[in-house]
Amino acid sequence: MSKKVLVLSIAMLFGAQAGLAMAANPDTGPGCGLGKLAWADYKGQKEIAPQVLMVTTNGTGMNTFAISSGTSGCTNDGKVMSEHKTTVFASLNFEALSAEMAQGQGEHLASLASLMGVPAEQHSAFFAMTQERYTSLVQAGETSPVALVKALNEGIAGHPVLAQASIR
Repeated sequence: MSKKVLVLSIAMLFGAQAGLAMAANPDTGPGCGLGKLAWADYKGQKEIAPQVLMVTTNGTGMNTFAISSGTSGCTNDGKVMSEHKTTVFASLNFEALSAEMAQGQGEHLASLASLMGVPAEQHSAFFAMTQERYTSLVQAGETSPVALVKALNEGIAGHPVLAQASIR
């Protein structure tokens, strides 16, 4: 009996989440691309048939081109998940970055600086800033890659030279 209640509870939870997600998303179809444009005049945008036709049309490979080139109603900023690349790099190289931040120099730290948009001529200022931030991160117990990148972004934004030189 309790197993049935558990299964029913889980089913209701997922159903409620799906309903909330649908209510929060006013989109009437599969985003952008040739399929969205080709079927845009169809009156029943929320019906299954036009959405399937949009997705099928987009599946011809033209949607990838539309997204990457910014055509057919698609837009982009020319970046591929830029907000995550520094966190991924910091996660993969966290130990080396921690050691190099303490030293105020290193190859991993230089790569991180480049990923964060710091020009090569400003790397020495970045290294000094990371060395200063390292102590406060360790003392605060914030030793995660996410906390590291957040603190460094804040440091760049507040630094008189790096804030001007950074492309972020």
